[in-house]
Amino acid sequence: MAFDGTWKIDRNENYEKFMEAMGVGMMKRKLGAHDNLKITIQQDGNKFIVKEASNFRNIEIEFTLGVNFEYSLADGTELSGAWTLEGNKLVGTFTRKDNGKVLKAYREIVGDELVQTYVYEGVESKRFFKR
Repeated sequence: MAFDGTWKIDRNENYEKFMEAMGVGMMKRKLGAHDNLKITIQQDGNKFIVKEASNFRNIEIEFTLGVNFEYSLADGTELSGAWTLEGNKLVGTFTRKDNGKVLKAYREIVGDELVQTYVYEGVESKRFFKR
């Protein structure tokens, strides 16, 4: 599928502002902006395995489209939610366990890049990955 492959972070737009809105402290924001993230995505029908490797952690997440699961961000923020597929775009809707606020995440292939968009409390950020 289109998402399959290993993607390495190339650049960010508004990522520090997004992390600030999420309540991430200044030191973690500075480090997070240079996390050297690499994502490996494997899709088999509605099932996905996503491996995230960065300077801070290495994790593997398995999920099925439309099925809720638990997830923790690199800063420890715990979320619950699900990914769905809308056209050619993966759409994630996650609720923070600490305050009940919603984080939206989108993954789509644009040209030769994987673009991840996050929206939280009206702040939008994009992260661009290349194979």
